[in-house]
Amino acid sequence: MHYTHIDAHNLSPATRLGLAPALAPSASVRNCRFGRYTQVGEQVQMAHCLLDDYAYVQPYCDLMSADIGKFANIASMVRINPGFHPMEYPTLHHFTYRPTMYGMAEQDDAAFFEWRSRQRVVIGHDTWIGHGAVIMPGVRIGNGAVVGSNSVVTKDVPAYAIVGGVAAKVIRRRFPQAISDALEATAWWDWDHDTLAERLPEFKDLRGFLAKYAP
Repeated sequence: MHYTHIDAHNLSPATRLGLAPALAPSASVRNCRFGRYTQVGEQVQMAHCLLDDYAYVQPYCDLMSADIGKFANIASMVRINPGFHPMEYPTLHHFTYRPTMYGMAEQDDAAFFEWRSRQRVVIGHDTWIGHGAVIMPGVRIGNGAVVGSNSVVTKDVPAYAIVGGVAAKVIRRRFPQAISDALEATAWWDWDHDTLAERLPEFKDLRGFLAKYAP
């Protein structure tokens, strides 16, 4: 498995995707790992994330503590794993865990931020996260799933489901369950680059694809 670890700002984009990630100059990246043929758009904020092979993030997204699968398609203005406030405290304000900002303590609450970082979002392979969607902490998005634009996803999404709304609910399945299971079982996202290129035309024929590659 080839990953590039990035902890930098304002990296120049590539004109053609390759083994190194293509990051827009205005993207801000902190402690992230990138697979091959990955791309990050303008004004994206990313921290503590994995963006696996062939996945891309369109402009103006904000991603925190997320594992994003191969061939994921993330549209503009998506928010993944937004920060949350401790509703069980007497106050919602962040002075309780960021007291250094207010001169109230010498250190911030490291335990709180560690707890927040553990609420990782997992987005499966070959997913599509629509424009302006919000994926809440701890949610898992199944392989092949679609999240509608401006949805707020608070619960796990099954593989190959289409969800939408606030809070997001299943609208329909992309395929019958047997077809979804067969397609997922091919695990085509694990094929190497040359194999993908060779079999590119077959990705336009679902019946033929499954007849040839489904176990």
